[in-house]
Amino acid sequence: MSILINKDSKVITQGITGKTGQFHTRMCRDYANGKEAFVAGVNPKRAGEDFEGVPIYASVKDAKEQTGANVSVIYVPPAGAADAIWEAVDADLDLVICITEGIPVRDMLAVRNRMRQENKKTLLLGPNCPGLITPDELKIGIMPAHICKKGRIGVVSRSGTLTYEAVAQLTELGLGQSSAVGIGGDPINGLKHIDILKMFNDDPETDAVVMIGEIGGPDEVNAAEWAKDNMSKPVVGFIAGVTAPPGKRMGHAGALISGGADTADAKLEIMEACGIRTTRNPSEMGKLLKSVL
Repeated sequence: MSILINKDSKVITQGITGKTGQFHTRMCRDYANGKEAFVAGVNPKRAGEDFEGVPIYASVKDAKEQTGANVSVIYVPPAGAADAIWEAVDADLDLVICITEGIPVRDMLAVRNRMRQENKKTLLLGPNCPGLITPDELKIGIMPAHICKKGRIGVVSRSGTLTYEAVAQLTELGLGQSSAVGIGGDPINGLKHIDILKMFNDDPETDAVVMIGEIGGPDEVNAAEWAKDNMSKPVVGFIAGVTAPPGKRMGHAGALISGGADTADAKLEIMEACGIRTTRNPSEMGKLLKSVL
């Protein structure tokens, strides 16, 4: 059991003919069950062609009808990425993963509002995220696969590089991952920490979770408060940005301290109060997790 994706997922790459789309589709196909899983690409101008044996269709709807795909990954440049998300949502896929960074906030606002108004079933991961991996089954996105190892620890993170850091530490300690999920650092995104925690809590093959957050926004606090009352498995946490000055944006578009509870210190305090063990040192995430098992 894994969350969101497994070896039987069928994946479309939107933006498969661009440099980034080509490179990462190739990397994902080379990992575990990727060759079977990546069934289609989408580029309206290149329909009827193929990319290394993967057929290219004019639209997500066409690709889904022809291949039975249920997941899409997006490497479309920022100006067209929100439209690409909507196209996948409108085709009623189960999951859309948007890797693109730099989508205008206004575009994302419009997509999110439309998803809500039309009550769409599609789950959105990202944008501005590294994707996700279920070790030995499937990787979708840009995570390095060689650091992963099959196991029973869930990882959820707003930061791409810190996802890899946590995964590498767990692997080094001999603890593998059930799934590792990067939710992305934009202010308006799809799945939040709380959604992924719920999935890990319900997954019989996940024993504990590493939750990595950043300054800015209420997401980590909401997840911690939910975990306090509902989570049956241990969670450990890290918040990036302890030294960040208020009002300064740190790397991610969503990492901006605006109110008192947005700071790393405030988030760490609330997480601790909710029973989540935390560390202020990112190199200790794996050891901390091991200590609560």
